[in-house]
Amino acid sequence: MLTAVNSSKKITLEEFLELPETKPESEYINNKIYQKTMPQGEHSAIQAYLSSAINQVGRPKQLVMAFPELRCTFNGRSIVPDVSVFAWQRIPRKPNGRIENRFEIAPDWVIEILSPDQSPNQLINKILFCLNNGTQLGWLIDPEDESVLIFQPNQQPEVRYDSDSLPILSLLTDWQLSVADLFGWLY
Repeated sequence: MLTAVNSSKKITLEEFLELPETKPESEYINNKIYQKTMPQGEHSAIQAYLSSAINQVGRPKQLVMAFPELRCTFNGRSIVPDVSVFAWQRIPRKPNGRIENRFEIAPDWVIEILSPDQSPNQLINKILFCLNNGTQLGWLIDPEDESVLIFQPNQQPEVRYDSDSLPILSLLTDWQLSVADLFGWLY
């Protein structure tokens, strides 16, 4: 669950970005600071395996790169999705080609993993915000019922289970993943 951090005065996005990072991370949404929930075992395992799998497919061919817990600041918010995936050519870079520290664009694919006692609506809100700002694909992974809720622009969300294949970014033409494959990483 995102927990609102008590503050006696309103803070601007710029002021928020000057604050020291917290563990777990804090996010800036609608002029409020929220602290993310500390990830637990299933959440951490899915996040690690999924990021690694995406990078094994997308990084060697310079197609995409997955970033776990990357701060993305755009359109007045500063969020930290569980996994942010960027098309290779959209990764912010310094003049020497090195990856920037600050990402001020929406990810191409945003992945959130539901933790116990976390509000699904807060995560859905974050995914919808990303979609409204250029994100092409969103997943909300629910380890409890082993499902993935899929979000795509201008489409109704849909739930996938078991052997259902999961939509991925079109750049990753040689990769397929089913819901069962994803949750198989927990065993």
